Amino acid sequence: MKNLKYYFIQAQKEKWSIGQFNFSDLTQVKGIVAVAEKLKSPVILGTSEGESKWFGLEEAVAIRNVLRKKTGLPIFLNLDHGKTFDYVKQAIDAGYDMVHFDGSKLPLLENIEKTKEVIKYAKWRGVLVEGEVGKIGTESSKIYTEKFEINETDLTNPSDAEIFIKDTKSDLLAIGIGNFHGTQATGENPNLKIDVLKRIREVVKNTGLVLHGGSGTPEESVRQAIENGIIKININTELRIAFTEGLKNRLVDGEIVPYKYLPAAQAEVEKVVERKIVLFKSAFKA
Repeated sequence: MKNLKYYFIQAQKEKWSIGQFNFSDLTQVKGIVAVAEKLKSPVILGTSEGESKWFGLEEAVAIRNVLRKKTGLPIFLNLDHGKTFDYVKQAIDAGYDMVHFDGSKLPLLENIEKTKEVIKYAKWRGVLVEGEVGKIGTESSKIYTEKFEINETDLTNPSDAEIFIKDTKSDLLAIGIGNFHGTQATGENPNLKIDVLKRIREVVKNTGLVLHGGSGTPEESVRQAIENGIIKININTELRIAFTEGLKNRLVDGEIVPYKYLPAAQAEVEKVVERKIVLFKSAFKA
């Protein structure tokens, strides 16, 4: 099986994006992988610190290993928004393929130094590192009943991105271009600043760029983002909503047997994942 770096290189050359789909439940994983198998797509399973503490780092690695062997697919595992070196180290030691160190709340120079510490540890273990510059709108996923206003000062400064990449040589860079975690009640988050993305792309030409908060982003904005260098897109909120709604709809008839009501939740997750993989153009790239 080819490694994750190979797929990122191909995505950048061919202008498509790998979907990272977060999970905290095995049913979600089964739905994600079922669609990846159907569409022959590489896929990244993501766990935030909260999700991985619930599911278990070693458990997540074991599930990845089983499904990778069973399907023969390039299934990878990423720690999403690791906030400390110690927790990122735990994920690396457990066997994650990639880690995202989120130092976006730190002053730039401190962010650089801490990211370099992570990269130094990860490099000799063959683990890729995603850094972050700028802020991704919100701390965690939720549904906003009012229009979410983007703070222009939170957008990634292209000059900061250039300095960060030159100094850290991070494999990927998560950026703030109007994206945010969660989604608006309307279901759409029409905030992407493609002009900012283009300026960032100009100064970090050889680094893969990552779009967090992909849930709710209009399809045309996603296409433009991929065309301008986004090679990884994270989806979480839409999966959580689909899973929850599928579960609610199946439980109204009083069913109490988990293996009879969980497939409904999985089916809803699969619908979201299939739409995204087709949109990201990663189908048949495995």
